[in-house]
Amino acid sequence: MYQVKPYCGELQVELPTCMYRLPNLHQTMEPQHQPPDVADPSLQALEVRQEEILKRLYELKAAVDGLSKMIHTPDADLDITSIIKVEEQAPPQAVVADLDALLGKDYGALRDIVINANPSLPPFSLLVLHGLLCQRYKVLTAVHTHSSVKNVPEELLKCFGEQLNNRSRQEYQLGFTLIWKDVPKPQMKFSIQNMCPVEGEGNIARFLFSLLAPESSAVTLTQIDSWVDTVIFQLKEGSNKEKAAVLRAMNSTLGKSPWLVGNELTVADIVGWCAVHQTNGSTALPANVQKWMKSCENLAPFNKAAKLLK
Repeated sequence: MYQVKPYCGELQVELPTCMYRLPNLHQTMEPQHQPPDVADPSLQALEVRQEEILKRLYELKAAVDGLSKMIHTPDADLDITSIIKVEEQAPPQAVVADLDALLGKDYGALRDIVINANPSLPPFSLLVLHGLLCQRYKVLTAVHTHSSVKNVPEELLKCFGEQLNNRSRQEYQLGFTLIWKDVPKPQMKFSIQNMCPVEGEGNIARFLFSLLAPESSAVTLTQIDSWVDTVIFQLKEGSNKEKAAVLRAMNSTLGKSPWLVGNELTVADIVGWCAVHQTNGSTALPANVQKWMKSCENLAPFNKAAKLLK
C-alpha cells in the first residue's frame, strides 16, 4: 500500500486569543493524603463502644460460669419411675420447719410478713394459713387499712379475732401484717433486700405453707402446684364449663385419697376449699367433694375463714 508521511510533528495549532489561559492542573496538582495519625472520630467512638460491650460480655460469662458451678444439673437420662417407687416406699418423716433455714438468719430482728389485699376479693386461704402458722410459731398479728380504701367491713378488720399482743416484739418469731388496700391482686413483701414482692393468692399461699410443711418430693410438689393453679385459674376464675370440669376431677381424686395430694393436708386443699366456697354458690357438690369439705372444716384453722364465707 502507499505510504503517508507523518504530520503530527509538523502540526502547529494556534490557540484562540479570545479566551484567557489557565495553568495546566495535571502538572501542578499533587496528591493530598490524610495524616496517618489522625483517625475518624466516629470510628474511635465505635471502637470504644465495642470494647465496653466485650468487657460486659466477659463479666457476664464469668458470672454464669460461677453460677454453673453452684448448680448441679440432674442426669437427663435418669429414670423418674424409680424415684417414685422409692418415695412411695419411704415412710413420711415429721420434720419441723426451721425459720433460720427457710428464711435466713434474723440476727435478732422480727421476720415480718406484710400482705396487701383488696377487701372486695379477700384471700381467705391466707386466713387459714395464718391459723396454721399460729399453731407452729409465736406470731405477732396486725390488721391495717390503707388510705386507698374507704370502707372495710368490720368482720374483715377483725378477721384474725381479738389479738392480745402482750409480749414484747422480740419474743415473737414471726410477724403477720395484713393491710386492706386497693390492689388488683394480693401482694406479699417479706424481705426487700433478698426477694421481690410475691403476687397472687396461690403464690403467697405456697410461700406461707413452706414455713409449715416438711420437705416433699419433686413429684408431690408438682402435683400440689398443679392443683393450686387449677383451682385458682379454672375453678375460681374460669367459666362455668371449666368449674364443672374441675369439680369432677376433684371428686375423682378424692375418691382415691382423703386429700387432693396424698394422705396429708397440703396447700392445695386450703386454696381449693376456699375456691369452692367462693365460687360454688347454691350448686350441689359431688359426694366426695362434700366429704372433703367437711374434713377441712373440722380443722380449727378453717373456722375463721368459714365464718367469713357464710
